Amino acid sequence: MRQKFIAVLVFIFMLLPGQGFADKTSHIDKLDQLSDEALQMVKLHRYEDAKKLLEYFSDRFIAVNGNERPFTMDELRIVTVSHDDAVQAMVNSAMSHDERLNNVTKFRLVMDAISSNYQPLWTEMEKPIMAVFGDVKEAAYSGNNENFHSNLNAFLSLYEIIYPSMKIDVDPDRVQKLNARINFIDHYRPQVLTQYASQQELEALETDLQTIFDDMTEDETDPSLWWVIISTGSIIILTLSYVGWRKYKGDKARQKNRSRELKD
Repeated sequence: MRQKFIAVLVFIFMLLPGQGFADKTSHIDKLDQLSDEALQMVKLHRYEDAKKLLEYFSDRFIAVNGNERPFTMDELRIVTVSHDDAVQAMVNSAMSHDERLNNVTKFRLVMDAISSNYQPLWTEMEKPIMAVFGDVKEAAYSGNNENFHSNLNAFLSLYEIIYPSMKIDVDPDRVQKLNARINFIDHYRPQVLTQYASQQELEALETDLQTIFDDMTEDETDPSLWWVIISTGSIIILTLSYVGWRKYKGDKARQKNRSRELKD
């Protein structure tokens, strides 16, 4: 029985997802890795190396789009624009390091949004974005003009980084509604500072933003993993039931044999 139990454990282990059983990295995942490598180069101020990686990405992207997975028109446009911005940031010496970093981060988040099915990286920006927006609200309600403008500018910069990747994952109508609120607040800054009705747009925008983040992180578990958990659990239950049944049958047989021996 010990051997059978070990065999079952080995079978269960083979069902569980792991590095040893993973499929070969797809071409899309490799493109995603290239975008990450380019970002790491920018963090190290190695702009020329980042530029070379981005150029190599361009060659591979054309091949992948033609052979493996056709991109939608929206994806194609978003990737192309964000990639071009990243390349331009590498050759524009007038840009600060932070500006270059933001442009390549934006591109990196776009590629992750395309390659990831669950909890894309751009959702990790929730805390800093919501924290800065909280500062925008506080400054608006207190009438602090300087803090309001500086915090709103900071919020807009962060939002610009996640906006392209958000368009890939979020329903267009919701993104359009979000943009309408942001454009209103940005365009009518003086009114938002002084008028209660305009300040209600801040509350509505905060609700819309939080809802989007919540919806994207609501179910962090891959459905295929749930299938593995359920399947594995069923196997364990069946195995234990079988072992218990065999033990019960064995005990009954031994008792029957003892009874016969006593009679004899």
